[in-house]
Amino acid sequence: MHQISKARGAGVTLVELLVGMAIVGFLMAIGMPAMNSWVSAARARSAIEFYAEGLASARREAVKHNARSRIVFTQNAGNFQHDWQVDICYPAPGTPCDDNSGVWSTPTAPAANDPEGAAGYTSLLRRADALPKATVIAPSLTPAGATSVYFTELGWVDTSIDNRLTRVRLDAASSMAADIPPAALSLTLAGIAVKCNPTVSAPDSRACPP
Repeated sequence: MHQISKARGAGVTLVELLVGMAIVGFLMAIGMPAMNSWVSAARARSAIEFYAEGLASARREAVKHNARSRIVFTQNAGNFQHDWQVDICYPAPGTPCDDNSGVWSTPTAPAANDPEGAAGYTSLLRRADALPKATVIAPSLTPAGATSVYFTELGWVDTSIDNRLTRVRLDAASSMAADIPPAALSLTLAGIAVKCNPTVSAPDSRACPP
């Protein structure tokens, strides 16, 4: 009898179970908003890093191959973010590598006059499939209509290209991301993408370069 009584005492009563569930529910009510905020912020950071990687890659490949390079943004059909592709081109006499001429690499083939021949550089293509949908975090490119940047052999922006991309911006586009501050990448003439806050102005150190 003593053993049976002890076994019953080790169980959980209905009142204790309800109290425990109430405590768990309370903790979840407090923690879930913070968790959602953290997840949204992490997704926003992944988006800005995705675009920063593309711009850095384009500059790096120009210097690495002593060639002209470009990055081209195209809208992703799934989430309406932007895929990017980095191509390189070797100028030839009478045929500069710009937005109107030159033989550029593709994801499946190197540039025709690549010094390494068939083993040369093939374009780097990155799809934005893993990024948040544009209905959550909306991307915008400045100036309007610009979708590419061209780089010289030294990694500097080719300023002879008139409609060149100068900034990538991300803004919260829904209540799901309302706690995410705007973020941007501003491209300097030296070809370096600088992370900045487009909503503040100089002399604030977070301001985007002019």
